[in-house]
Formats: sequence, structure tokens, C-alpha cells
Amino acid sequence: MNEFQTKRIGVFDSGVGGLTVLNELYRQLPRESILYFGDTARLPYGTRSKAEILQFVREILTWMNEVGVKMVIMACNTSSALALDEVRSEFDFPILGLILPGARAAVKTGRRIGAIATPATAASNAYRQAILEIDANVHVWQVGCPEFVPLIEQNRLRDPYTRQVAMDYLRPLLENQIDTLIYGCTHYPHLAPVLKTILPPQVHLINPAYYVAKAAARELQLLSLDNQGGRCLPHTRFCVSGDPQRFSQLSRQWLPEPPNTEKVYLSDTRLASMPLNAVDL
Repeated sequence: MNEFQTKRIGVFDSGVGGLTVLNELYRQLPRESILYFGDTARLPYGTRSKAEILQFVREILTWMNEVGVKMVIMACNTSSALALDEVRSEFDFPILGLILPGARAAVKTGRRIGAIATPATAASNAYRQAILEIDANVHVWQVGCPEFVPLIEQNRLRDPYTRQVAMDYLRPLLENQIDTLIYGCTHYPHLAPVLKTILPPQVHLINPAYYVAKAAARELQLLSLDNQGGRCLPHTRFCVSGDPQRFSQLSRQWLPEPPNTEKVYLSDTRLASMPLNAVDL
């Protein structure tokens, strides 16, 4: 193996939503080590402007570049929709987003496609454009869901209010008789138990996290960056910009082991240069 094969895959989101991508990487790429960053001090991303998102993404990618990653996955649909095309040419490692893998999977599944997303992702029309570029004959509806991410980050999944909010968001999609629903935010699969009580059983759910993990596996192999040795267990460094204890407490319900989380300051070069094995799961 070359030295790049043993480097980590960087994964980032505004909070715990990217854990849905992380768990898919655990399943599909068990030999890979991961650097997970949650920008919890600045969440939610979905109500931010494009300029803000671009700034945040550049700061995160610069830090990940300094600590040494071989690939980055934007485990955030808002970042994928608003920043991916602009930053790809600015860094030397491959950067993957969620929109195109999710759109391709949806078109293979249905003809009347709904997408629930953050307001920023919905306003960008990223899913509609990607889907119609693949097949102009399908119908697409998008709904911005500003309350979902805060409710998930506040651990209110079992709150009756959350179900009522979900019913309100899904109503226009159900009225249009969708046959496929895209989770247009990586936080939203955490709501699956709630959404499945509202959606008809014939509606197919598309989780872009699954498909971006498949795309990552293909890209690593094509570039000869896949780790062909190493551990066959999750081996992850967890970092956040906000409260590490809060992140650990919230995220442990979706991880195989409680995460040991550290706080990093993206503008602090001392932390940026810390060795990647400083804090591991």
C-alpha cells in the first residue's frame, strides 16, 4: 500500500446528520478510517446564505487538508447544493456530495418524486435540476423543512410536536401522490420512524447516504486510494466546533460505540496540525 491509502476519509456536516453517512461508510468500507467533523457551533446550515456556507465549507476543507485526508464527503445536502461545484477545483483531494447520487437513485425508483430538504437546499432547486437532467419526464416536488434539523439536534424525535410538523411538511407531497421520497438532508433518516407512520407503504424512501458511500468506494478504487489492509472496525476521530459533550450524548444513540469527541477551532493552526490519531473511537 502507498501512504495515501491509509489516510482518513473526511466527513463533515453541521451536526449529527452526517452520522447517517458515517454508518454507511462503516458498513460499506469497514477498513477505512474516518475523520468526522460536526460544525455544531454554527448549525443549522439550512437557513444560511450561500456566502456563509461557502465560507464554512472552505474553512472545514482547509483544516481537513492540513490534518491530512485522502477524500472528503460533504455529508450535508446544503453544502453539496451550494458549495460543491465551487470548492472542488480548490483542493487536491476528491470531494463528493450527496445530490447526484440521491437523484440517480430516485430516478431509478419512481416517476413522481418528492424531496424534503433544508430551506437552502430546497431554494437552490439542486435536486429538481439533477433529477430532470437525468430524466426530463419525471415529476419533482420539493419542500423546505426548517424545523426538522433543530428538532433532531434537540433530541425531540418522540415529541408529538415533531410528528405534527412532519405531517404539515409532507402534506403537499402526499397531495401530489408521490411514489418516491428523497431524504434531502442527512439529518432526516433519523426521522424515519416518524415519517413511516405518515407515508403510504408504497412510497419508496431514498437515503442519499447509502449511495454516496457506494460512490466513495468506487472513487477510492479508481484512484487506488482504498485501504486494502488496516482494521475491520470503525476507527474514527470525532471533532466538533461546539460542545463536544452535547454531541457525544446526542450521537451515541446512532453509533456502535459512544464517541470520544474533541473540540477544534478551525482558525487555530495548532489544533489543525494535531496528529490524526490524537482522539480515536
